[in-house]
Amino acid sequence: MVVGLVVASIALHTGAKSYFARYRGREFAQFLQPVNQTERQLQERPPAVVQGKVSHDAKEINRKLALSLSSLGLVTSGIILYPPLALLGIPGLVYLSLSFIQTGYHNVVKERRVGIAVIDAVSATLMLLLGYFFADALFFVLYYLSSKLLLKTQDSSKANLVYRFGEQRRLIWVQQGDVEIEMPIEKLAVGDIVVVNAGETIAVDGTIVDGFASIDQRLLTGESQPAEKGKGEAVFASTTVLSGRLYIQVDHTGSETVAAQISDILSRTVDFKSSGEWQGEHLADKSALPMLALSALTLPLLGPGSAVAILNAYFGYNLRLISPISVLNFLSIASQEGILVKDGKALEVLSQVDTIVFDKTGTLTLEQPHIGQIYTWHDMAEEEILAYAAAAESKQTHPIARAIRQEATARELLVPEIDQASYEVGYGVKTSVADRVIRVGSIRFMEMEGLAIPSRASATQTYCHEHGYALVYVAIGDQLAGGIELHATIRPEAKRVISDLRQRHMSVYIISGDHEKPTQQLAQELAVDHYFAETLPEQKADLIAQLQHEGRSVCFVGDGINDAIALTKADVSISLSGASALALDAAQIILLDARLDQVTRLFELAKHLDANMKSNLITTVIPGIACIGGVYLLKFGVIATEVLYNLGLVAGVTNAMLPALKYERQGLESSPS
Repeated sequence: MVVGLVVASIALHTGAKSYFARYRGREFAQFLQPVNQTERQLQERPPAVVQGKVSHDAKEINRKLALSLSSLGLVTSGIILYPPLALLGIPGLVYLSLSFIQTGYHNVVKERRVGIAVIDAVSATLMLLLGYFFADALFFVLYYLSSKLLLKTQDSSKANLVYRFGEQRRLIWVQQGDVEIEMPIEKLAVGDIVVVNAGETIAVDGTIVDGFASIDQRLLTGESQPAEKGKGEAVFASTTVLSGRLYIQVDHTGSETVAAQISDILSRTVDFKSSGEWQGEHLADKSALPMLALSALTLPLLGPGSAVAILNAYFGYNLRLISPISVLNFLSIASQEGILVKDGKALEVLSQVDTIVFDKTGTLTLEQPHIGQIYTWHDMAEEEILAYAAAAESKQTHPIARAIRQEATARELLVPEIDQASYEVGYGVKTSVADRVIRVGSIRFMEMEGLAIPSRASATQTYCHEHGYALVYVAIGDQLAGGIELHATIRPEAKRVISDLRQRHMSVYIISGDHEKPTQQLAQELAVDHYFAETLPEQKADLIAQLQHEGRSVCFVGDGINDAIALTKADVSISLSGASALALDAAQIILLDARLDQVTRLFELAKHLDANMKSNLITTVIPGIACIGGVYLLKFGVIATEVLYNLGLVAGVTNAMLPALKYERQGLESSPS
């Protein structure tokens, strides 16, 4: 008889918990992976509440919660007022149990395992067959109440994470001829000129063709200070004009904007099974058979009520429901600080990283170099060579041109005007200044122009090449007058970031395609003990694999697509490429503001997430132990263990939500009143 009851209970309770797993787990931002095509399709549903529409899953939970409450009301009325009323509640309990049976059948027969669903099926069936109608009804009520609570919490977290980038204006002002007209944003086309005033949100990605403005880009990049932008500079959707007025030529609209791409990536970010879920699922599945055995042992010792009560002590199930909330909240916090986590697992794995590898160029160094030595070969002053070079580069926007102009400005040089009619661009720049032909460019450009290369220039070229410096030649008239040495500019925050990582007891490596000497000098300046120089892109991945073979967990920080192979190979990959390369970036995590100090913040978030996950484990294990101890030592019954275990669920949800609540409170306290 007992074996029959247990088998029947396995089937029924399998349905219960597995049903709960479908409805709670799937709606938890689709963290639970599908077991078949049907489950995969179900996981692709939108959140439970989007723009006032309730999803099918939420409706189903609401319907079964209503049925559970009705059954509980009838059973309670039967106990207090008129016993036959209790019988009216039984069909509802049977119906609810059948859904558990269906899932339990799949768990046992299809998956050939005894897991959480089996425990629930046993518990619900035994309560029904043994006449514990009130406890059974209460079980279903608590079950679907917790389902509703978790689903709502998940939807709120996901909506905050995903849709914060999705809100755009529906109407926008567009310049047509000499007038401005208001039109729906859906009708915008690439090339249109939109007008954005102070206080308005930019709804497109585009280029400023007129105007100047101070722009709040915090939502997109995490920058704390407004950015001042003018003609020729790029702007992005979901940023806000604080002051000024802009005329923007549309480059991308709608789903093609960076903000929309971020929203899409975040939607896919939450489609993973977190380690906490795996841990909870593993713990719950491993404890299923022992719990069934303990329940069977309790039956002859303490009776059927205690045997059923023991089944409420199953371990780990709440953990795989609570963990996604924790991960979602930390993903949301990261996104608000300009850190886009494209793969949710990366933030969890980051807490296990013990080795961090930085790509040199574009990661530890800035895009724009700075001027080193200025060489003169025909009795000309350094300032004269620099001034002519700055004049020739006055219309260029590339990093080398900016570095030359910046140095000329720093030295307060008078830069002559160029002759626009004779301005040529090729391997270098050729222009005319006061009837003198000025050429600025590479040695190849000078040779193509037929200029003689003095031996001193060749020696300087060799020296710069050995030290990893770039050399820009400046010719005045028909003579090679001098050269400008360019050095890579180390990010100002790099030394501080690496010092912080070393204090966290991490091994730090530099990897570079540059020559040995400049790479070594950079490593010494940043106090990094390990470096790899003259490394080809495909070799970077091999070096990371070598570190992993040594037992290290490796995080690689690179500058995006150029490091795609290495980024893919690392345990965690971070890119500083910024929002513009978002759609093509191979990294798991993108620092939208391209600030290296965000790496430090990432490790802080990973540490806090790890601590939060451990607290989640405590909130699911302690109630289970308390239930078992309560049954054997304090004679707890079915209702007492049900309530105790669900209190553990509430405690777990509260713990999972605390980081987001604290972050929100800190934001309110720091914002001006």
